[in-house]
Amino acid sequence: MPALPKAAVIDIGSNSIKILIAQREPDGHLSALKLKTIDARISAGISRENPQLSEAGIERGVEAVRELLATAGEFAPEYTRLVATSAVRDARNGQLFTERIQTSFGYPVRILTGDEEANYIGRGLTCDPALHHLRDFYVFDLGGGSLECLAFRERRIMQAISLPLGCVRLTERCVQDATAPFSSRDRESIATQTKATLAASGFRFDLPADATAVGTGGTLTTARAVLAALRDQPFEQSDTLLAIEDLRELFERVAKLELDERRKLPAMPFGRADVFPTALATVIALADVGKLTAYRNSTYNLRWGVAAEVLSV
Repeated sequence: MPALPKAAVIDIGSNSIKILIAQREPDGHLSALKLKTIDARISAGISRENPQLSEAGIERGVEAVRELLATAGEFAPEYTRLVATSAVRDARNGQLFTERIQTSFGYPVRILTGDEEANYIGRGLTCDPALHHLRDFYVFDLGGGSLECLAFRERRIMQAISLPLGCVRLTERCVQDATAPFSSRDRESIATQTKATLAASGFRFDLPADATAVGTGGTLTTARAVLAALRDQPFEQSDTLLAIEDLRELFERVAKLELDERRKLPAMPFGRADVFPTALATVIALADVGKLTAYRNSTYNLRWGVAAEVLSV
């Protein structure tokens, strides 16, 4: 029997850099051989009028890619793809960063447009076996630099937009002190920015009222992990349905804490604690606009979409 084809996909995001080693199984579905995430935060300064990656951020990104390529090498994938999203896309020197990667490792980096990013996320979601029954649904992926919003009808993408509402970007723009408890002013600023950007985007919440809202990305996965840990549940056994009321309660708990205290919450990634209140405030404001009652968390995302495309040949 011939070896099953494998693909390594590295997603260079604003807050973290991730790899998926995926394999196309004989029945056609994709399986994950390896998943790994490195919190590199290359996007400091992303909210500026003319954002630029710092030399320190570039170095963190290069070292993260080096480590993930070493991980990929253990699996000898037939295909290796590197993609970059909002932080690199928006930075004046994003091309310099991608050239540094190619010079160092020999792999080109494809900088995705907002539309491409949203569509790959949508394609990745269709790989999730837990969502195969869904026909009409929304998908929201909140990253460090952007928020991707999609609407599916009969499992076909009808809307796909990328909005500058990432949690790193909004923390820099709207939060007075990310090390302090989250103030009512911070909360109002995030909600106002989110709602105004959504209104201006033209994204329509016009699916049936009972349509599922699927949430991907680090924010809702972290929220699910923290809620599970607080309930003494393993993440793998936790409910993928995150009620908005539970997210509101978690936000109220987190908003009272200083940064050092947030980092001590169970299952809280060290590098995400500073932007986590902003991220929660954003997904709650999004739910208010769309009259959503819950998000169905999925860990299938952009990397899966790229892998599905690569392994479709």
